[in-house]
Amino acid sequence: MVLTEGSIRVSLTSSGGREIVLYRVNLGDICLQTFTCLAEGRTYSAEGLAETELKGELIPPAEYERRIEQDPGFRRRVFTAVAHRFADFEHLVESLASASIEARLAEALLARADASGEVHLTHDSLAAEIGSAREVVSRQLARFERARLVALSRGKVTVLAAAALKHKASAP
Repeated sequence: MVLTEGSIRVSLTSSGGREIVLYRVNLGDICLQTFTCLAEGRTYSAEGLAETELKGELIPPAEYERRIEQDPGFRRRVFTAVAHRFADFEHLVESLASASIEARLAEALLARADASGEVHLTHDSLAAEIGSAREVVSRQLARFERARLVALSRGKVTVLAAAALKHKASAP
């Protein structure tokens, strides 16, 4: 799928039912899961969920192969996008391995906030974003609220102190 409009959230769910968001596919991006399936003939192991309306081109496997072999511009775009996606994975692994829950949650809130500072995600969705459990996210959000960094309401978090969250996001 080559997107011309929209966003797809790609996530994995463990056998225990815990979900983690791997990345988002936006305009010009490549879904690494789809790339792997096309390159190796594997079954898609993640889940892609459209976050917005989508427009784009669905490329059948045979056409994909033809373009990779015969179209240097297409091949370059695909491999450049794959390289960027690997960088995203490196960031995800580094974050999971070294950043605190506080830092990961602060970063996720800042990244998902709209222009008015609102994040329209449940605690469960935020947990999937940062690779944690809903209960852990709920406790950390309550701490942020007590510190007046955010305001909590059903299905929404409002960022009140973006600068303070940025500081927490950059802390080791």
